[in-house]
Amino acid sequence: MGTAAPTTQCFMTMHEHLLTGCTPVPLAHYLKALGILRLVAEQKDPHACGRWRGEYFELRTSLSREELQRFFLENYRPTPVLAPWNGGSGFFPKDNQTAISAIGQSASVRFTSYAKAIRSAKQVLKDLGVGDKAGDDKGNILESCRSVWVDEALAWMDAAVALTQEGAKYPPLLGTGGNDGRLDFTNNFMQRILNVVGTDTGEPTPDSARWLEGALYAYPMQGIGIKAPIGQFAPGIAGGTNTSSGFFGSPLVNPRDFILMIEGALLFTAAATKRMESSSAGALIYPFCVRQVGAGYASAAMSDEADSRSEIWIPLWNNFTRSEEVSAIFGEGRTLVHGRAARNGIDFAQAIASLGVERGISEFQRYGFQVRNGLAYFAIPLDRIAVRRNEQAGLMADLEHAHDRLRQKCRPGAKPEAPGSIARACRQLDEAVFALAKEGDTDSVIGCLRAAGQVERAYATSLKWATEVFLAPIHGLRPDWLKAIRDVTPEFRLAASLAGSRMYLGKNETLHFRQHLEQVAVMSGKGRSWVKWLDPPKNDAVWHDGGLVDALNGILARRLMRAQQAGVKGWPDWSPRYAVLDDITAFIEGRIDERLFADLLWGLVLIDWEQVAQQQREAWEGRPGQGANELGEGDTTVLPDERDEKAFHAVPSSLYSLLRLCFQRTPKGEDPVPLVPGILHRAMAGDGDGAARLAVRRLRASGLAPLISELPVAGDVARRTAASMLFPIAPREMRRLTQYITEQQPQTENA
Repeated sequence: MGTAAPTTQCFMTMHEHLLTGCTPVPLAHYLKALGILRLVAEQKDPHACGRWRGEYFELRTSLSREELQRFFLENYRPTPVLAPWNGGSGFFPKDNQTAISAIGQSASVRFTSYAKAIRSAKQVLKDLGVGDKAGDDKGNILESCRSVWVDEALAWMDAAVALTQEGAKYPPLLGTGGNDGRLDFTNNFMQRILNVVGTDTGEPTPDSARWLEGALYAYPMQGIGIKAPIGQFAPGIAGGTNTSSGFFGSPLVNPRDFILMIEGALLFTAAATKRMESSSAGALIYPFCVRQVGAGYASAAMSDEADSRSEIWIPLWNNFTRSEEVSAIFGEGRTLVHGRAARNGIDFAQAIASLGVERGISEFQRYGFQVRNGLAYFAIPLDRIAVRRNEQAGLMADLEHAHDRLRQKCRPGAKPEAPGSIARACRQLDEAVFALAKEGDTDSVIGCLRAAGQVERAYATSLKWATEVFLAPIHGLRPDWLKAIRDVTPEFRLAASLAGSRMYLGKNETLHFRQHLEQVAVMSGKGRSWVKWLDPPKNDAVWHDGGLVDALNGILARRLMRAQQAGVKGWPDWSPRYAVLDDITAFIEGRIDERLFADLLWGLVLIDWEQVAQQQREAWEGRPGQGANELGEGDTTVLPDERDEKAFHAVPSSLYSLLRLCFQRTPKGEDPVPLVPGILHRAMAGDGDGAARLAVRRLRASGLAPLISELPVAGDVARRTAASMLFPIAPREMRRLTQYITEQQPQTENA
């Protein structure tokens, strides 16, 4: 551990030091790595660079191990870290002034800049007439210090405070301007400096070397830790109730850890900027910092959002990078997603792929600043996400607006309070979107689609609340969702054929399948569709969460009735996606996952199926010898995923074939088979034999000669066969069924 491997670079011997005391977790040790790299590069070796190697930071520098340690022991000049705008900072009579007095009066060259900054700050307070406390003069103190401090001192101010037109803004990493409650980081920083450096001589203290080895290489530190606070950066050693093996623990800190941690935090520079997407005049920008989302980690809960300052995503990189390049990464730490700034953890997860790949980042460690032990904030590690190209990340843009609106209505304290089903669905969607951003595989796409469907399902059962808070139906998912999933399961293929289906009931009336699930109106035009809540409601929405077969048969009965009322000839169903006979057979035989099917159905109805149909039309226009002559006017459907027809060779039962021939979309130029609702009503009641006899009679009257006259089918199989009439099939599949179940005979005058 901690060995140095020399290399040669530009005629200079370079040493690689594996700093096992610098790890991504806790946050204090990550900041410590940044502080080491920055200080070595700025004060000793401008060619120094660093990277993350596994779980440790590796420093490459011209300094040997001994020279590196000597630098920090004998030459390191502390950055002026001061906060005269805060109580407890050492500038006011009731503060602990031991450290600030010692540094301010030091004659050592190591404290020249620090002492100068202290004197400047005291003069500012004197000029402003500030006495016992900053009080209402905090803003004036900040502005005055900015005008007189040297660049070294301003580095801390830029990290701790951003001055905007609305006043001072405070980034979460450094609390409220350099303090966390009663803990002032600046005064504690100066006190820890006294632990390791003598202000009179500038020489290291007796324990300084052991503390340094502990900080760099994680060497054991028994017996020499300092009882001092470390704040939110290392919860495991912060002290307090339930932070140790006993009931109460005292914080034990390596002074070098605290010093290097604060030095590293200076790379996180806050800034105020005008944002087009912000309703305010100015918005605070802090590197890789967004609002917390209670999702994406094991203990996640939406209540975490109410008790959190925010969350921060810290970058890890596996190639040696110079300090100025690392500074540039943090300086450009504003992340964009879908053309706007990331607002929360879900946004950041979506933005990771392009952000990381473009900037050489390999991973992000996610932290949340959450309240623990009453009022104290701790930096809690939440998750680690590897950077990679995510081809499916763009899908989430389709859900962005609806998801944001839902989260606003489900946030803690929102009125009226969201029903439990809505809140659970929102949480599931949070997790699913986060998983899609993180994984980007087929399973995560399916999971996100199912979660979105569950939200819509919850809206349908809590429609009064949804309309009261102005939540519109989710709609407009692009056909890209279908391509991303690629028809991976029978459940998906069946649900897709059903979700896009519609009945043409007249010149100006179309009944979309989605209207059987919830109270919505569907409008379309120019290859797109729109959805809104239906007011007043209609009786077409008959879906229920009982048995799947019962629910589908309820929909079938409603479609039969609507077709009769409209006086249509033949079965008027059509869909941009056909089902295949293999999958229908699996449904009839009960070999599908019904819960998965239902979830996918609710998710797939959210797709804009007019766009799917338009793409199908455009695809068929370019195919020679195909089109309306075979498929019928306006029927441009192809089999899912352009798969080889030979891969789907199964033919369902004879009962299915009989019923399907009675309820088919009639090809152009052919006489339709008149609708006989009683056929399906018997099948829906479980009387397959009765349904078969009626179907045979109807087909023979229409000039078709079935090879059978009766079928001893009853019960669940009959009911499932009836429900399967909802799944549209291709004309070529209809021809196969005709060949399978009938003999073609010339029609006589008496037929």
